[in-house]
Amino acid sequence: MPQRVRVFFHNHCFDGSASAALFTALYRHALPTPDAIEFEYRGLTHKVADLFQPSEFTGDDNAIVDFKYSPDPRVTWWFDHHQSAFLSPADAEHFRQEQSPQKFYDASYGSCTKFIADIGRERFGFDPAPLAELIHWANIIDQAKFPSARAAVEAKEPALRLTLAIEGSTNPGLLQRLIPEYLTTPLAELVEREYVQAELRPLLERHRNSVAVIEKRITYQDGVIAFDLTDLDQEGYNKFIPYFLCPAGIYSIGVSRSQYRMKVSVGSNPWNIVPGMVNLAQLCERYGGGGHARVGAISFAPDDVAGARAAAAEIVAELRASLRLQHSGHSAG
Repeated sequence: MPQRVRVFFHNHCFDGSASAALFTALYRHALPTPDAIEFEYRGLTHKVADLFQPSEFTGDDNAIVDFKYSPDPRVTWWFDHHQSAFLSPADAEHFRQEQSPQKFYDASYGSCTKFIADIGRERFGFDPAPLAELIHWANIIDQAKFPSARAAVEAKEPALRLTLAIEGSTNPGLLQRLIPEYLTTPLAELVEREYVQAELRPLLERHRNSVAVIEKRITYQDGVIAFDLTDLDQEGYNKFIPYFLCPAGIYSIGVSRSQYRMKVSVGSNPWNIVPGMVNLAQLCERYGGGGHARVGAISFAPDDVAGARAAAAEIVAELRASLRLQHSGHSAG
């Protein structure tokens, strides 16, 4: 019987899928077995409730990467780097008390992929060098370390084209094929595979339309960009479009919908950082969401347009007030 390993990862996310691939390589190295290993990949999404379905933890090993912690005893591996990694203080305490040699957390990392690579090398003697390209791009994409908003929106690099497909595709089979191929295929070759191109062609057209739609709906005041797409199916839009359209913006707040949630996206402009930035993970946590210090999100029920809009309006007002206060303080100084 093959060893069944179920890998749960942050869905619709380049870093999430790359983390699943890195974990696959690490597992093969750390736990060599004479039997065949069968990997199964399951994408996880942030929702209002039921982030995990315990009935799915059916592998001989169950791993979660680039996603929140689960205290379920059937979860045998965990890697995450999000500031909002724990659903509750009890989960955080469970992680600390368990002291598992196969569960790791470090919010200082820019990408979970790089985190897994470093832990693999330091703790398990794993050599991540063959996957250097994948690690490099996961680190750039998850930290938004692009040279400009234009470069991020034009998405000419193969990794950025793959990101567009990953974030926008509704085909659950896409990442089931991509993740194993990350381990053997350069990204420039991978993006040209017909199954990727079949997803990418309509998404590139949708991406161009998204720029036009957001440009019409965007508002800018006191350093904060805001827009509402709740009447459209546009959750997979490129998150750098607001800064491409409004380079002076410091924060952006967008409200969008998908089949399974209403989403409030809260971000900051990587090319316009100012002193005293608000910690967006902490801000989103007040509404049940989370993320990183510079980018976060909040999920609402699919029909809760009013709740999502109300939260977005409160956040817009708070961030504008924060920037006005900073400006007046600098002016007085």
